[in-house]
Amino acid sequence: MSTRTLGIVMHGVTGRMGTNQHLIRSICAIRAQGGVTLANGDKVMPDPVLIGRNADKIEALARAHGIARFGTNLDAALANPADTVFFDAGTTQMRPALLAKALRAGKHVYCEKPIATNLAEAIEISQLAEKLGKERGLRHGAVQDKLFLPGLRKLDMLRRAGFFGRMLSVRIEFGYWVFEGDLQPIQRPSWNYRAEDGGGIILDMMCHWRYVLDNLFGEVQSVSCLGATHIPQRWDEAGKAYPATADDAAYATLQLKGHQGEPVVAQVNMSWTTRVRRDDLVTFHVDGTHGSAVAGLQSCRAQARVNTPRPVWNPDVKQNMNFFEQWQEVPDTDTYDNGFKIQWEAFIRHVCEGAPYKWTLPEGAKGVQLVEAALQSWKDRRWVDVPSL
Repeated sequence: MSTRTLGIVMHGVTGRMGTNQHLIRSICAIRAQGGVTLANGDKVMPDPVLIGRNADKIEALARAHGIARFGTNLDAALANPADTVFFDAGTTQMRPALLAKALRAGKHVYCEKPIATNLAEAIEISQLAEKLGKERGLRHGAVQDKLFLPGLRKLDMLRRAGFFGRMLSVRIEFGYWVFEGDLQPIQRPSWNYRAEDGGGIILDMMCHWRYVLDNLFGEVQSVSCLGATHIPQRWDEAGKAYPATADDAAYATLQLKGHQGEPVVAQVNMSWTTRVRRDDLVTFHVDGTHGSAVAGLQSCRAQARVNTPRPVWNPDVKQNMNFFEQWQEVPDTDTYDNGFKIQWEAFIRHVCEGAPYKWTLPEGAKGVQLVEAALQSWKDRRWVDVPSL
């Protein structure tokens, strides 16, 4: 066995997701475990260089986590032939241009979602990546982390086992209260609520729901969506009031073509203006002819056809059934690692040994396609079809 290094230019990792999920819980964790093991037993050790606009912040981040290389000069980093992978977790508005620049510099590229703010740019960067992949062997990928959550992996196991029978419907409830900033400190960046800066829950979350729905429940066929800006004024990181111009909630219905060709209805409520009374910050409720299941980020509970109770509707008496107790926990049958880390390891294997990898930039473009369809539906107040790309 031998160990080789993989130089990775990590751009935009001073943000919350970039720092916590990609740097600390993925790259640093992979380094701490001794690298990624390839099929032949060899190890690949990530060797990151952190690049950002704020020299002090990027240096402090690097030193806090034992990263020797850091700086503010992206061009110099891309010019280094020892760094063969470019990763971006910066602003969505800059992403397509940065990915194109890295691809033309001969780098494999991996990025956060969404891969662009509009479908035209998403298709353009996907086509460039596919072209250079054929011509120069460059690999590309987009983050689709929720597929690796323990709760969703358990749901997928139930589906593959035939537990649901014919799938009927999916309900996704996502969200929590994001503080306005006047009474309590904000817990999400203020740009999330400014459309001019790439904010909005439809752009942020519809990309997630596209790959979750396509992979677990059925291919998205059409969408009807209503967005809303429920909180018209918020306060930024400096405590200054500003008008919220982006949607902070959306309510969507989607038609899917299930894995067996059956029609499946999906309902998705997403909100940064709701208070949580459910098992988790996001729940996925799946109904089928033979069984139902409800999953959160970690857990999954199921109720089979033969175990389904018979409640009685009587509004005149207090309900004596505890419906939460009538579901059976799906046990942990595996060791569930961090989802971002799992996908990083898969991408590193894809780059270093050509291992199969399906979470590509064209898959990321599908998420942007659903964003545009949802926004068009909201604008026109109608159903919008989502054709194959």
